[in-house]
Amino acid sequence: MRILLVNVPHPAIGSRIPKEQLPPLGLLYVGGSLIDSGHDVALLDGEHGPVPLPDLIDEIVRRAPDAVLFGHSGSSSAQPIISAVAAQVAQVLPRTFILYGGVHPTYFWREILAAEPYVHAIVRGEGEETVRRLMAALEAGAALDDIAGIAFRRDGEIVGTSPAPVITNLDAYRIGWELIDHSRYSYWGGKRAVVIQFSRGCPHLCNYCGQRGFWTRWRHRDPVLLAGEIARLHREQGVQVFNFADENPSAGRKPWKAFLEALIAEDIDVTLVGSTRADDIVRDADILHLYKKAGFERFLLGMENTDEATLALIRKGGAVATDREAIRLLREHDILSMVTWVAGFDDQTDPDLLRGLRQLVAYDADQIQALYVTPHRWTPYYRIAADKTVVQSDLTRWDYKHQVLGMRTMPRWRLFLWVKAIEAVAQLRPRALRRWIWHRDPKLRHAIRWYYRMGRRVWVHEMLSFFFRDRPDRSGGTVAQFLGAPQDHEEEASTVSRRRRAQSASVSAA
Repeated sequence: MRILLVNVPHPAIGSRIPKEQLPPLGLLYVGGSLIDSGHDVALLDGEHGPVPLPDLIDEIVRRAPDAVLFGHSGSSSAQPIISAVAAQVAQVLPRTFILYGGVHPTYFWREILAAEPYVHAIVRGEGEETVRRLMAALEAGAALDDIAGIAFRRDGEIVGTSPAPVITNLDAYRIGWELIDHSRYSYWGGKRAVVIQFSRGCPHLCNYCGQRGFWTRWRHRDPVLLAGEIARLHREQGVQVFNFADENPSAGRKPWKAFLEALIAEDIDVTLVGSTRADDIVRDADILHLYKKAGFERFLLGMENTDEATLALIRKGGAVATDREAIRLLREHDILSMVTWVAGFDDQTDPDLLRGLRQLVAYDADQIQALYVTPHRWTPYYRIAADKTVVQSDLTRWDYKHQVLGMRTMPRWRLFLWVKAIEAVAQLRPRALRRWIWHRDPKLRHAIRWYYRMGRRVWVHEMLSFFFRDRPDRSGGTVAQFLGAPQDHEEEASTVSRRRRAQSASVSAA
């Protein structure tokens, strides 16, 4: 079959301003599986430019594929865009099979299939094996009922099959790197870059996380094979930056250490950036020199908040003392720290926000990313947020950079100004500026200055958008009215045996 993978333009501000794009890893994984199954596969990446939607639609129609597969890392915020594009394509290409996968459709498959008749099927959970089986059935004209992990219509009735088994061997499916022109993708200040994964999932139980249940359980790739793939991409394609998409790559100390050592043995000069937990950094204090030697230049530490009561509310499992120690250890090893601070978990007051700002300054992280809480229907936190007022009903704005939940304690404009002030003060304080002016590591000096350039542009853009472009919702509806009933009973998207589940529960002790 002739299959076209489509990545629609991401609506998030941060994706549009820096003018640097990273390749869509999820679609490349699916593409690699389909290529190896004998299909003619191509990728159309609308992020470049970005491509105007009419032009994107025209290009899909021009190629006239047998099947169009939509998927997007933006998930919920990308849903309205994918819906608009799919509807237009279906009008012109009624015989083309339209498939949609990703986190959002995994949980909203009933609503999507009910409202969008042009979507023929939805992949729920990880897609590599499911899509391979689905395309084989379509090509053979076989029934879809026995394919686990999909939803479709049978005689006008919406049908969801049983969840697909979790992929236990991540190295069984390769990334279709041949689908992209590496010269078109950059990050970290114009350096050729890709997204990579060491692991999927997270063993921790943060109740607001929209990714943990999608991956169902934590597992990792073969450390030596991944190190070899990174080295090959660097030597053959000139890739300099590898952005790890893992939620928690260092969850298992033993395999993570093996990966670091394998990459060091490849003897290449690359930049690695990723996310992890502060407690993993503290745990690995004795091997942080391996992090640096392997090439890590920055870790995003998802701290979410600096208030102990809020951390307990969202079951973060962290501690303020651990967070501060992680930042100190990273700086000691010349690795940048970026911390996320999320507003809106509860009804904060001006003193609460001032205290949060002071705590962030005391943390002394290198970079700050201030976000807004964004509830997901399939997470336990949704039950806490279900009765809150929605102040932004445009789903394309549900990207963590726009306030979507109302607060009884302050109007929308005042919370916005607090968030912008927190970002500005944290990044413009004397210690931070001294690092911007001079850092002993030239690679980190480049990284800090690049981040300031990007952050300045995004900050100004967000200010202008808030006051002159964005239109808040004034209907007063609640989250439950907007998104529906809680769905945390379906949070785990894949099935896993009891034996595998027990192994996953003990992984952090490895």
